[in-house]
Amino acid sequence: MAIGIASAMMMPLSSCQQAQRENPLLQESELPFGAPDFSKIQVDDYLPAFEVAIQQSRDEIKAIIDNTDSATFKNTILAYEESGKLLDRVSRTFFALAEADKTPEIGEIEKKVTPMLTDLGNEISFNKALFERIRQVYDKEYATLEGEDKKLTEEIYKEFVRQGALLPDDKMERMKEINLRISDLQQQWGDQLQEAVNDAVVWVDKKEDLAGLSDADIAQCEKDAENRGKKAPYAIVIVNTTQQAILASLDNRDLRKKVYEASIHRADGTNSHNNFTIVSEMAKLRAEKAEIMGYPNYAAYSLENTMAKTPENVYAFLKDLISQYRPKADAETKAIEDYARKTVSDGSPVGEFTLQPYDRFYYSAKMKKELLNISDDEVKPYFNIDSVLINGVFYAANRAYGLTFKERTDIPVYHPDMKVYEVIDKDGKSLALFYTDYFRRPTKRGGAWMDGFQKQSHQRNQLPIIFNVCNSAKAPEGQPSLLTWDEVTTMFHEFGHALHGILSNCQYNKLSGTSVARDFVEMPSQFNESFASIPEVFDNYARHYETNEPMPAELKERMLKSINFQTAYALGENLAATCVDLAWHMLSSKEIPSAEQAAQFETEALRQVGLLDAQIPPRYYTSYFNHVWGGGYAAGYYSYLWTEVLAVNVADVFAQRGALDPKTGQDMRDKILSRGNTGDLMKMFSDFTGMEQPDASGLLKARGL
Repeated sequence: MAIGIASAMMMPLSSCQQAQRENPLLQESELPFGAPDFSKIQVDDYLPAFEVAIQQSRDEIKAIIDNTDSATFKNTILAYEESGKLLDRVSRTFFALAEADKTPEIGEIEKKVTPMLTDLGNEISFNKALFERIRQVYDKEYATLEGEDKKLTEEIYKEFVRQGALLPDDKMERMKEINLRISDLQQQWGDQLQEAVNDAVVWVDKKEDLAGLSDADIAQCEKDAENRGKKAPYAIVIVNTTQQAILASLDNRDLRKKVYEASIHRADGTNSHNNFTIVSEMAKLRAEKAEIMGYPNYAAYSLENTMAKTPENVYAFLKDLISQYRPKADAETKAIEDYARKTVSDGSPVGEFTLQPYDRFYYSAKMKKELLNISDDEVKPYFNIDSVLINGVFYAANRAYGLTFKERTDIPVYHPDMKVYEVIDKDGKSLALFYTDYFRRPTKRGGAWMDGFQKQSHQRNQLPIIFNVCNSAKAPEGQPSLLTWDEVTTMFHEFGHALHGILSNCQYNKLSGTSVARDFVEMPSQFNESFASIPEVFDNYARHYETNEPMPAELKERMLKSINFQTAYALGENLAATCVDLAWHMLSSKEIPSAEQAAQFETEALRQVGLLDAQIPPRYYTSYFNHVWGGGYAAGYYSYLWTEVLAVNVADVFAQRGALDPKTGQDMRDKILSRGNTGDLMKMFSDFTGMEQPDASGLLKARGL
């Protein structure tokens, strides 16, 4: 791989050079908004910056404890909220790279830093003197506080309690050990999964084996081979989900099988990578943590502060969906298999062909082509990534919320593929910086996400600095990067998260932006997907990359009609992954299966809920379910379906009032997007929609089911 800007800028410095310069991570950035200055940051700056920032955080906490005045909101709650600002800045800058451009050097620093941060977290969470002051404020002032002051006090107090501040000493010590070990395991998980995905590449020697792929896709396979050591002329890269989009086009059935099996076996011990040992230990530690806190299992502990509240409420929600989904999924599978048996040409006797999971996308695509006369290759020329962003994502945000976007080429980035935009409000004031990092590379973890170098906070005088990261293929030099419809909606989805950060208007850093429950945070992003198919928006971005002509009306009609073609699969893979997640986290610590039993446990968990279906596997099997074992979605993956209900309800309000109506957009800003976690989330939803409770009846309809 060629050395990018970030890599070139982060070559190690000699001790002499270090002595002659100040660490830029420890200085206030002179860039607009206080953006991290990647033109100055060196890889050797991170570890010493962490050491200084961690010590500063310790000193700030000590100052709160050593204050001899009675505890008040100002000298305790507000002082605690204001502590750790330097560490927050250093951490956000470093972990952005650790997720999106983890070079070996960054990986080694992460291994050193992670336990340091966990130790600090334990010191603070279990600091009895600090908690006693927080409790005094909660007991004496909470009733008289108002607005965000009241909410901040409540959140800080309850956070300490949930972390174990009221535990006896022996249990507190055990919680510290558990936290440290879970942190270590998550670090191992991230490293192993990235290696597993990179090693799961399927190498192809002959171009004819790639029959069915477009010229652009074949060129991409050639480029991917070059980026990964060129062990063969072509490489098929595995993406993070179970199914691989490329299977819809590959004519070679044996190669389809190789790709699918490389995906599902990437980290299950059938090769050199086995994540089940991490899963088993982490699940047991989470269960023990919940039990120490007085809960029967981790799901009960985790869900307490969500909209769903209990695992029983989640299962009731899922059970209803599964009962409606199951017959539609069976009918969909039968239709694909019947179609395949009529068209298969692999030598099987007519009518005896058995559809395999690696065949499903292939024959579904052929079926869609025949019935609807549409294919990805036909529409991708109209989905140039630059047009989707500028004329689609940004255009919708302008029409609905009054935002404009100005590219800033003067702000350094950590990788040359990135772009930076200044976000300007309708009154002409600067709101935020927004970074894009859309193309995949071996140093980037799979998936797509939003985060920020800086959150919005009036207290800290901070404007938000937000970024979106995706894993789309970057076309070879001189060719346009064209997207599938799924990748288009992913860009709109992640930008919905970005808007939640960009439009935040909160006093306190802790409460701002996306700092809300998991089963609410996905609502703005899932709702924002709806803008992708609104005619005015679609017509503005869906333009041919060569002629700039809009997608012809007849093709557009066929394409939009095809969005909901055979959508039982998408719902089923999500339901299955959700139930796998919950199954692991509904167990007591004594019930957790061993690494050797993990795969069978997963199978039985799916069987019990009626979702064991070879044709519709989980979107993520346990051994590569990063949301749950590497991220923050443990017992929370259901939130994608839960918030889809909220998003459908919100989209209905927009549709009724006018899909791009600025007054409705302002209402959405005022009542939801700007408010972070400053109020009751259900009330925010009700204030905007006028509904007392979400209405789940529209979800299946919205999915075409």
